[in-house]
Amino acid sequence: MWVSLVLLLLGLVTALTAPRLLARGDWAEREPVVALWVWQCVVAAVLVSFALSMTFSAAGAWQAVRGQVFAPAPRAVVDAYELSTGGGPWSAVLAVVLAAGGLWSGAMLGREIGLARARRRQRRDELRIRAPRLPGEEPDGGRLVVLEGERPEAWRLPGAVPRLVLTTAALRRLEGRRLDAVLAHEQGHARARHDWLLHCSGALAAGFPGVPVFTAFREEMHRLVELAADDVASRRFGRLTVALALVELNEERGVFGRVPGGLRAGLPHRVDRLLTAAPRLTAGRRLRLTATAALVPVLPVLVAFSPGLAALG
Repeated sequence: MWVSLVLLLLGLVTALTAPRLLARGDWAEREPVVALWVWQCVVAAVLVSFALSMTFSAAGAWQAVRGQVFAPAPRAVVDAYELSTGGGPWSAVLAVVLAAGGLWSGAMLGREIGLARARRRQRRDELRIRAPRLPGEEPDGGRLVVLEGERPEAWRLPGAVPRLVLTTAALRRLEGRRLDAVLAHEQGHARARHDWLLHCSGALAAGFPGVPVFTAFREEMHRLVELAADDVASRRFGRLTVALALVELNEERGVFGRVPGGLRAGLPHRVDRLLTAAPRLTAGRRLRLTATAALVPVLPVLVAFSPGLAALG
């Protein structure tokens, strides 16, 4: 029972403290791809902690589960976890609560994906109306669609064949390298599968609105995926080109006026970041951050296996 409680406590502490620790430094602005990886590892550590806590609680509450979990283990390993003592009904309650949380997370993810698919179908239907397929043209054959429109817009339509949609107003405003920078930005989203990160973060935040790490995870994913795509485009066409493209696409929407300080993920912040061009972290520091983050989900696994390894030793 004590192992499941330690794992539960570890997950709760990570969920409460990780957002504050990650918000202290400004390195995420300089390395959004590394920050995306760190956030995924932190959330994975929380989920792994809860999943392992559920497993050991169920093993302590029910002999049938214990037999399945520890089937190949020696008797000394089973005794090291003290599953048959001290658990009582609390083990069953904890296991049921955590299992319900896991099922709810899966349901929220399914709901998020279903809503995203419905929105995608709606936008594809609208796209077929505004840009009907010509005779002899293959369905979904083109990856770039140009629509007649007086408002400059550019967006990506996810799917089996992602499509980039541009309006004629955007084509008139964007010329040469600026248009190529917008295309590279959207291609960066598609190659990195950012839509799946947004689905997962949205599902966790919607399912558990009171958990700080999941709320912060959703907010940071929306911010960091845009910064990461900006960097993909700027490495090919330059930061100034990407910044000018963002301004030309959005200057008529009133987003470059007085913006509250909390809207760090907004377009003004993205443009300022591109123009100030803060230096990247050194390769050594990026490697250390990546490796340290990869170890975070390993910690609950080490806690779970430590009694068994000590018994075998």
